[in-house]
Amino acid sequence: MGRFKPLAPILIVIVAVSFAVQAIAQQIFPTRTVRFIVPFGAASATDLAARLFADRLAARWGKPVVVENRPGGDGIVSIDTFVGAHDDHTLWFGPVGTFTVQPYEHDTLPYDPQTDLIPIIGVSEVMLAISVSTALNVTTIDQLVARARAQPGKLNAAAAQGIADFLLFGFIKTLDLQIAKVPYRDIMQAPNDLAEDRIQVLASSLAVVQALALAGRIKVLALTGKERAPTMPEVLTANEAGYPALTFEAGGGLFGPRGMPDALRERIAADVRSVAADPVIAARFADTSQMLVVRGPAEFAASIKEQRDQLAALAKSLGLRAAQ
Repeated sequence: MGRFKPLAPILIVIVAVSFAVQAIAQQIFPTRTVRFIVPFGAASATDLAARLFADRLAARWGKPVVVENRPGGDGIVSIDTFVGAHDDHTLWFGPVGTFTVQPYEHDTLPYDPQTDLIPIIGVSEVMLAISVSTALNVTTIDQLVARARAQPGKLNAAAAQGIADFLLFGFIKTLDLQIAKVPYRDIMQAPNDLAEDRIQVLASSLAVVQALALAGRIKVLALTGKERAPTMPEVLTANEAGYPALTFEAGGGLFGPRGMPDALRERIAADVRSVAADPVIAARFADTSQMLVVRGPAEFAASIKEQRDQLAALAKSLGLRAAQ
């Protein structure tokens, strides 16, 4: 047996070299094109945020950073693409609510929402809006509820995947309103349908309805955040409107694949934090009714847990259980 002992030092060297190679790879990241997979279509609030960071990170890293829009399937299409890549140069950029609500909306999922998306850095809080067609001729949530009760089954509603969908249709279920759900592969088509009265209610980011609202083609009834939007200060928060159950913070950011080393997460987070200091980003976020809120890996992970806990409480009140 003694003749095999010399192998031990060799194994130690191999392990040491392996760790050294990984450390060097992390220091020189990226070595090639980086992809940001986004669960919404072009011109959505998330897409705009992803492109702002992609442009600046490409300049910092000296490698292309491309944004790939993969809408559809309640966000599952984008996450499945991201998880299936098995690549630390393919990252997912999107709202936390896209994957935290999915266990309540689907019996099975092709990925594990607890372990397949590793928080790198949070960058935004998106203002969500409850909007209606002007043809509906209502100006408050109270009036919307009254109209739905007076005309059961006559109204159609849609929502962006994730928190917006969960909040709106949870609200509709809680009040036992008869409002039909209209699914969209790409929610960016819904605002124009709302303006044309093909649907009557929409829950989405304020960014995608703001232009139509300012043009008087749709009416924003309330925002789900804790504060009013600087771009539309006359619009009440849901809490101010008397519906605190519709209050929810919609954070988002950048995620890496399962098994991403902590050192690499910290390296990417530091680079994102550095480019986030560009005042143009905060200004562009404000223009699209987003807030620049930067959270490092640990803080971002803690905020995701807080959202999961909040969703679990809301789901319990609705009689819903997580599938996994």
